[in-house]
Amino acid sequence: MSGSWQHERYGSNTPVGSRVSDEQIVEQVRRAVLTQRLPPGTRLPEVALGEAFGVSRSVVRKALTRLVANHVAVQRPNQVARVASPDVDETREIFAARRLIEGEVVALLTGTLPPAVHQRLAALAEAEKAAFTRGDEERRIEESLAFHHCLAEHSPNRTLGAMLRELILRTSIVIALYKPSDLASCYLEGDHDDLLAQLVAGQPDAARARVQMHLSSLEALLDLHAPSGAIDLGVLFGRSHSLSRRDA
Repeated sequence: MSGSWQHERYGSNTPVGSRVSDEQIVEQVRRAVLTQRLPPGTRLPEVALGEAFGVSRSVVRKALTRLVANHVAVQRPNQVARVASPDVDETREIFAARRLIEGEVVALLTGTLPPAVHQRLAALAEAEKAAFTRGDEERRIEESLAFHHCLAEHSPNRTLGAMLRELILRTSIVIALYKPSDLASCYLEGDHDDLLAQLVAGQPDAARARVQMHLSSLEALLDLHAPSGAIDLGVLFGRSHSLSRRDA
C-alpha cells in the first residue's frame, strides 16, 4: 500500500458527511481479513461492497484493484473477487521467503541499531505485550506488524527492506486466515524481546536464527484446512461504516 506504515494503522478517519474513498475501503477490508472476520475465499462482489460502504462501483473497483495488488484478494478475469486463500504450497513458500529475507535484514542490522530505533522497537514490543495482557488482539496484531515494519524500514539494504514489507503483509494475512478458531492469539511471549537482545548483542548469526525460529513457530500454529463460510458484507461493513461516520 502507498504511504507510511503509520498511515496504514487500523481505524477510520472519515470526516462526518464525507464520502468513503477506495483507500478507506482497502483499509477496512484489510482489517477484517487480519482480524479473521473475512475468512479465506469469501466473495467480494462489487454491488455488495458498494452498498455496504455507500459508494459507486467505480470506487469499489479501485479498492479491489489495490487489494489484489497487495495479495489481500484474488480476482480472475470475468469473475468475482475473493479474499486470498493461499494453498499449502504457497503458504510454505511465503514463510520460506520471509525467513530468508528477514533473516538477512536482521543480520545486517545486528550491532548497528541507532539508539532511536532501538527505543522504538523496545516500545513496540512492550506495547504488544500490554495489548496481549488486556486481551486486545487487534491492537496486539497492529503492534506486532509495526515491530517488523520498523526492521524493514531501517534495513541497510533497501531492496531487502522493500521485499520484507511485502512479505510481512502476506504472512500476516496467512496467519489471520488460518489461525485455528480455538486459538485466541498467535502471540509468542518474549520472542520480540529476545530478537531485540540479539540485535543489540551484535551476533548476526544468532539474530538470524532467532527471527527464523520466530517465523517457524508462527507457521506451526496455522490450520491450513480452516473452513470458509458465507459472509454478509452489508452486516460486516455497513454497520461499521455508519458508526465511523457518526463517531468520527
